[in-house]
This record gives sequence, structure tokens and C-alpha cells, in this order.
Amino acid sequence: MPATTRRGAGRAPRATRAKPAPLDFEPRPTTLLGRTALVTGSTKGLGRAIALALGAAGCKVALNYAGDKEQAEATFADFAMRGYEGALFRADVTSEKQVPKLCAQVEKKLGRIDILVPNATPAQPQMPFEEYDWAFHQQMIDFFLKSPVLLTRAVLPAMKRRRFGRIVNIGSEVFRRGVPNFAPYVAAKGAQTGWTRSMASELAPFGITVNMVSPGWIPVERHAKDPKSLKDAYLAGIPAGRWGVPGDVGGVVAFLASDAAAFVTGQDLAVNGGVTVN
Repeated sequence: MPATTRRGAGRAPRATRAKPAPLDFEPRPTTLLGRTALVTGSTKGLGRAIALALGAAGCKVALNYAGDKEQAEATFADFAMRGYEGALFRADVTSEKQVPKLCAQVEKKLGRIDILVPNATPAQPQMPFEEYDWAFHQQMIDFFLKSPVLLTRAVLPAMKRRRFGRIVNIGSEVFRRGVPNFAPYVAAKGAQTGWTRSMASELAPFGITVNMVSPGWIPVERHAKDPKSLKDAYLAGIPAGRWGVPGDVGGVVAFLASDAAAFVTGQDLAVNGGVTVN
């Protein structure tokens, strides 16, 4: 005789809307609303992409240039047309006199500098070592070590008082790869890498992170005349199977500048599609 049950006794209980479990962490946003960034050398190339990425994330951006006023004004017009907030500043960021004035002007116009991206760079011709003189070596050091040092000295006291800051240096894969016929540039980028690591340890207790983003060969304006054979050879060695674009770099910088990266410091993030995986 089959077993019997009361009507409805075998039905599954009616589902109830469960309450989410309490979080054991606070979600960290990637928005940069309320922040101000200074990006040097930001009116063309990767610097322009970085400024646009920060602007898109809601950050007020101080765009900097040293020479080409027409190009700078065109870039800023495009930046502003997109609805981003910022201002354009002219200064030589390797000058001990001009850097403090630049930072003071930015703070007066846009407010405190929360995010510093030393990106300005000179021409970088590849040549045999014998063809480089010391003046060229010094120029590399001035842009990739002296400039970040001067800029950081200018913004650091206020960052320490607020116990918040983001310093994102722009490195290069050439240091990891030891690219030949490029010794002054590679050496200066190596010095910048070491400085980044040391500063990260020193400033971490103050809530200030110091990181580096190291792009691979990402064609921008200055690569327009590079030989196609060289480009084809490099592209063939990218595991991702495509060229990097400036926005790839801008996105990583925006992440490192955000609260989502508050526990990331002293890192050198390669943005090169896997070229330096090994």
C-alpha cells in the first residue's frame, strides 16, 4: 500500500528573498571624482591618453606641455569638448625653478594635487653606444629621474598631511628587456624603477602609493617614420597578437590612481601584451 502524506506536505518551502551576507571588506571604487591629477608631457602620445583616461574617470586634470603651444591647445580643446574638467599649463618639468611654480599654479586653479604622473619625455633615438655623448645621458636622467624627484618634492608635503597620494611613474619595457643601442634611455629608466621601489617603501605608511607603468612599443605620433620592418618584427613577438594602443596605458594608470589600488605599491606593471612574461 503506497504511503500517503497530507496535502502539500511534500512540496518545497516557498522561496524567501535572502538578505546579503555582511561584507568583511569595503568595496573600493575606481572613480576619481573629487581628485586632481597633474600629468606632465600630456598633450600628445601616451600622456594625452593618460590625461583622457583620468578625465573620463571624473578627475580634474592639469595637462602640461613645454614647447608646442598649438598642439597643446588643440589637445586641451579636445579634452574639454568631451566634458572633462581641467586646465592647461606650460612648464619645463626638469627645471628646479619652474616645477614649484607649476604645482602652485595647478593647486590655485584646480585644487590640491592628489595624483602625480611624471610622463614628460624627450626624443629617444637608438644608436650605438659610441654615438651618445654625456649630454644625452644627462638629458635622460633629467627627464626620468630629476623630473619625478622635483615634482614629488613639490607635492609630497601636502600628500603627507592628507595621508593620501598616488604617484604613477611611466617606465618602459626596455629596462626588463635590456634593449641594445639604447643604453642612456635604458639606464635612466632603470634608475627611475629603483627610485619608484624605494619611494614606495618610504611613503606607504603615509597612505601614498608609488607605482610604475611600463608600456611596450605602442606606436604614437613620434613613431610615424619608424621602418615597417621593425614594426612587423615587434608585432610578431607580441603574445596578445595585436599592437597596444595608448588607451591601454591610460586605463592602467587610472586604476592605480584610484581607491581600488590602495593596497598596490612598489609595482612595475608591464603593458605590452605579454612581451615580458618570461
